[in-house]
Amino acid sequence: MKAQHIRPTTSTTAGILLALGIVYGDIGTSPLYVMKEIIHGNQGIISRPFIFGVISLIFWTVTLLTTVKYVFLALKADNHGEGGIFSLYTLLRKQKKWLIVPAMIGGAAILADGILTPAVTVTLAVEGLKGLPMLSSFFDLHQQGILLITLGILIFLFFIQQFGTDIVGKAFGPVMLLWFSFLGICGLLQISHDVSILTAIHPKYAWDLLFYRPENHLGIFILGSVFLATTGAEALYSDMGHVGKNNIRLSWPFVFICLQLNYMGQANWILQHAQHLQMENPFFAMVPEHARLIAIILATLAAIIASQALITGSFTLVSEAIKLKLLPKLQIRYPGKSIGQMYIPTVNWLLLIGCSGIVLGFQTSSRMEAAYGLAITVTMLMTTILLYQFLLVKHVYKVFAFIVFLFFTSIESIFLLASLVKFIHGGFVAVLLALFILSIMYIWYQSNEIQEQNIRAVNLKDYLPQLKQLTTDESIPTYQTNLVFLVPQLQGEKIAQQYLYSILDKKVKRAKVYWFVSVIVTDEPYTKKYAIDMMGTNFVVKVQLFLGFRVSQEVNIYLRQIIQELMEQKRLPEQPQKYSLTPGRKVGDFRFVLIREELSNLTALSRWQRQIMQTRLLIKKFTVAPEKWFGLQYSDVVHETIPLNVGKKRKIYLEECLFAKKG
Repeated sequence: MKAQHIRPTTSTTAGILLALGIVYGDIGTSPLYVMKEIIHGNQGIISRPFIFGVISLIFWTVTLLTTVKYVFLALKADNHGEGGIFSLYTLLRKQKKWLIVPAMIGGAAILADGILTPAVTVTLAVEGLKGLPMLSSFFDLHQQGILLITLGILIFLFFIQQFGTDIVGKAFGPVMLLWFSFLGICGLLQISHDVSILTAIHPKYAWDLLFYRPENHLGIFILGSVFLATTGAEALYSDMGHVGKNNIRLSWPFVFICLQLNYMGQANWILQHAQHLQMENPFFAMVPEHARLIAIILATLAAIIASQALITGSFTLVSEAIKLKLLPKLQIRYPGKSIGQMYIPTVNWLLLIGCSGIVLGFQTSSRMEAAYGLAITVTMLMTTILLYQFLLVKHVYKVFAFIVFLFFTSIESIFLLASLVKFIHGGFVAVLLALFILSIMYIWYQSNEIQEQNIRAVNLKDYLPQLKQLTTDESIPTYQTNLVFLVPQLQGEKIAQQYLYSILDKKVKRAKVYWFVSVIVTDEPYTKKYAIDMMGTNFVVKVQLFLGFRVSQEVNIYLRQIIQELMEQKRLPEQPQKYSLTPGRKVGDFRFVLIREELSNLTALSRWQRQIMQTRLLIKKFTVAPEKWFGLQYSDVVHETIPLNVGKKRKIYLEECLFAKKG
């Protein structure tokens, strides 16, 4: 009954334009900082062989990691049109349980990287103001002005997320088309001065630079800066569901050519100004002075689009993690018209705080660049591990699959080692963020495993006689006409013991009808369906509510409709109310019981398992309130604390002794 969200399957001009606006924001802003970081990292010492080697490294890094791995290989690993590390994991989780480890590590690293990217790209674009003669003297002396503008843009960007980005999103494609065209044209203008730079793509220049050129003071660690040219490659895979794989494959050649032309153009400019090269950004410096303001405006727009892509990607990633039970439930809104336009307030404001902290803490783009890229190398490595398993599942020749795995693992491991030097220059921030997110994922996943393996489930059918007797027991006052329990899932006749414990043991609750309701969110925006199982009674109703992602979860309203329909079908007796504002009212009152879990002291868990469960309960206190999640703020809601009994019950024995008659 779960509806499917329709995703692009064919290539169109509009689809290609959409791909330009959604997919390539991150990798499209790489020319802003890659060459700058490489030159500055080498202390401004350059030579013709050095620059040729850099271009060769950039060309082959983007070709191998982005074109071959992601465009040719990863896009084949789609999960009903969806991509990304969690979608890839869902294809494989039934094969090998340990694959959850690379999935969690990769997902945590992406989220950590999402905090750095907006800060780096927007700061770099705004720093282009230093290249304007009329403003250079001011901004060279007052970096605070750059920071204020950067923070203003970031605050505005995160603020508008709650209203949706449908309107401005339509402009992303044309803007990025203009941006990439600008990159290519600027590069061509500089290449025209010396076309020999085109020969730099020969791999011998890369090899010489890494192992034989004395002017390469960084040695193999230069790869840590070169890797920045392909940091947006993961987006090609993770955004596949939004634009379609064919649109990505058709648009990538244009993007690739424009990027390489710009890198080569910057290389030529650097060689032409090698004698008096200052610590400036070659991207802006190579642009003619009369066009520099246009470059700054386009760069800022591209940086905003790249940041928006990271924000949207973070929302999607967190949503997928929640569905995979790797993160707790967070409030999710859908201000736009598509599933890709979700909004998660908690994530949004945490990202803003993180980005602002990065901007204020690092102060300049150069310091941010030194810390950037470490986390994403980890993500790429984890994706490679999952891709290898995918190839095996698809019965690709094992030898070929292993060669692919060994090839990309070797390359990405080298990049990871080269990027480790970033740790002491600020990369530790991304690592700590990733570890924090990973720890939450681990705790949530592990606690779910403990619950699923040990929590006590009972057969509801076995308790129907007691419930029937309770509904007619006049010696017990009526607790409520309709008593509703919201349960995570309803499968078969099994139900968690805690709900029956609440009815029969916590406090005997007499009602006319006992409802057990499970809400299932579908990918279709406006689904409103339900399924009923009354187990052959007229006093127990199990309900599965299938609600679209844009439909508010007003459970009380939906239940009133369901009960009226059941009464009309004579499946439930009427519930006439003696006192009511509505004459002839036939539906009784409702009370919703929300269970709050507390770990029982009698639970026989290991110390580590107990710590995991206690941390889970602590995290739940900071998540969205259940009554708000289910739209019950104005309903009659009762919170009950129930002992969470997982594992075997620890027995306590007391030995009787003589009663003390004297003090």
